[in-house]
Amino acid sequence: MKYAESDAAINTEFQLRAIDDVLDELFDDELLKRVLVGNLPLYAAEQDKTPFSTHAFIMDFYNQSAARVVGGSDSIATSLKNTILRYGGTVKTQQKVTKIVCDEVKATGVVMNDDCFMAADAVVSAIHPMRTLELLDTKLIRPAFRRRIHAMPQTVGGFSVYLEFKPGVVPYMNHNFYGYAGDTPWNCEHYTEETWPKGYLYMHFCHERAPKFAHTGVILSYMQMEDLQPWWGTKVGRRGDDYEAFKRRKAEQLLDALGKQFPDIRQNLVRYSTATPLTYYDYTGTEGGSMYGIAKDIHLGAAGRVPQRTKVPNLFLTGQNINSHGMLGVLVGSIVTCSEFLTAKTIYDQIIQSNQGE
Repeated sequence: MKYAESDAAINTEFQLRAIDDVLDELFDDELLKRVLVGNLPLYAAEQDKTPFSTHAFIMDFYNQSAARVVGGSDSIATSLKNTILRYGGTVKTQQKVTKIVCDEVKATGVVMNDDCFMAADAVVSAIHPMRTLELLDTKLIRPAFRRRIHAMPQTVGGFSVYLEFKPGVVPYMNHNFYGYAGDTPWNCEHYTEETWPKGYLYMHFCHERAPKFAHTGVILSYMQMEDLQPWWGTKVGRRGDDYEAFKRRKAEQLLDALGKQFPDIRQNLVRYSTATPLTYYDYTGTEGGSMYGIAKDIHLGAAGRVPQRTKVPNLFLTGQNINSHGMLGVLVGSIVTCSEFLTAKTIYDQIIQSNQGE
């Protein structure tokens, strides 16, 4: 593992060339090129837009990392919470930050639930940058920066169907399955009512080490926030019967698509639940219900970069919006932001030492 004291230079060749452009240069076989980008739903790549570097980073990450998180991904949050507590920290739940308070030169703390003030030497925001800016009323953040953040493109939203299987009937699948209605994984974000879903990701969750059968799984497909326009401004659980009917119809369409490859899927189900881009927005604050936050775009250059530092000296950003998409963005973004406090060398030395101790 190598380290640098600052963020890597952004104007490199493969950050300014699209994925399909590089693959066209490297390969002549059209089928091979489509196979190599078959996992586009992992980062919602767009043709002629998403940098090849994004594809390369994420492919390398997934090729080298764990296949699954035993017990579900919430175990990561639980482990982080336990580590914070072990070092004397406090984790507060149901305490929504509604304002970041600043004086003339820096942030002084946050207000939670509109009434409880907590003083802070530094504030780190992991939410979407647009949500962070909504919490700030300070002249330290220039209008030009606000306009730039608001103008950035977002990745497409997602519609998820969470599946509960009958016990002991669905063999556990230790890999992702990508299904496409056409002959290419590209442009699945561009669809009509008649052509949706153009593609999907299907995977099983790992409830124990080396399971023989799957207990739960998920089907995920692209969905634009515009499809949910009739229910904008509503809250979870209060969107009405029409919304529930919409979700059931879309879930059945996805199950129909999956059934072409897995014919027994319906008879093996106990129940399913769903989530739309509105759900993503309500629970995470991601703009437009996007799955992976701000989209990387070769045409934006430096204007497409969200820095971990802000003009408020002790306010920092982190998460998938400042570096890469999804899980990789969260991990790398966290290291980049924490480097502001500890230096990158210290963090990498600790990671290497920890790995050697396993």
